[in-house]
Amino acid sequence: MKVVLTEAIEPVGMAILREAGLEVIEGPGGEQSPAALRALCAEAHAVIVRQKLPDDLATACPKLLVAARHGVGVDLIPVEGCTEAGVLVTNVPGANADAVAEFVVAQMLAAARQLQAMHVRHLAEGWKPARAMAARATELTGRTLGIVGVGAIGTRLAEIAHHGFRMRVLGHQRRREALPGFVTYADLPELFSESDYIALACPLTPETRGLASAALIARMKPTAWLCNVSRGGTVDEPALVEALRQGRIGGAALDVYAAQPLAARHPLRDLPNTVLSPHVAGLSRESAMRMSQVATEEVVRVLRGQRPVNLINPEAWGAHQARRQRLGLTP
Repeated sequence: MKVVLTEAIEPVGMAILREAGLEVIEGPGGEQSPAALRALCAEAHAVIVRQKLPDDLATACPKLLVAARHGVGVDLIPVEGCTEAGVLVTNVPGANADAVAEFVVAQMLAAARQLQAMHVRHLAEGWKPARAMAARATELTGRTLGIVGVGAIGTRLAEIAHHGFRMRVLGHQRRREALPGFVTYADLPELFSESDYIALACPLTPETRGLASAALIARMKPTAWLCNVSRGGTVDEPALVEALRQGRIGGAALDVYAAQPLAARHPLRDLPNTVLSPHVAGLSRESAMRMSQVATEEVVRVLRGQRPVNLINPEAWGAHQARRQRLGLTP
């Protein structure tokens, strides 16, 4: 059986696939076109996903049995089409929770202590001008952090903020009863109004698309920072750019964007009150190893006819069994 990697994975994952006797086909690297991905996956029984798959992949690749996300968010996978065709979709929930949570803390610390701007001034203007910037530095202790989406990532972030920095933590999610005891529920207007830092850690769904709207951004404190480690589509990007340009909020630390990679002439690049990173919040040596291990273990389970642990579309199970039979595979 053939397993396609849209991008390279860690050696621990490669070892799992090869020990299972699977043939591994690795993509050429870099962003690939839909046509290239269809061609790459044409004979595949499994694909480990690190790039956006074309919407018709499940029908274009008749042998495909599983699309395993090397990460948490499954917006890179056409889940509905996979479900209809009987292709199982899996992910690795919680595998990068520590990495993303620590990344948000780094964003908040960089903003509070003006590290990026201070670095630039130190090199360009010298010791005294850079040191003078410390007069505007703040501490995280005692500040309010609002988290939208208190799942594995949001919960870990809340733990660090509350226990490590003695921050007040507000949280917003559908199941308010599931919030940790040290997180206070807040509706979105309250969360955006009261928070010194707002972290978006929610999945991108029809309900969360454009969640950080112009109206909610207008509620933010003039010193507040918006940190987005979810998906770019959760933010009204033009409204955020305008608020940053006018200095109506303190700043934004963004790891994801409406269109990726970030365009060379994107207005966010010209704003001094931003910290921009290239969608790397969940990437660390440790998280990459965990994601590779769990994703490949799920692939092996499915190709052996077993039910995966982290199944995103359980309603596809019946169609999946029928697909296996058409391929002459035992259940």
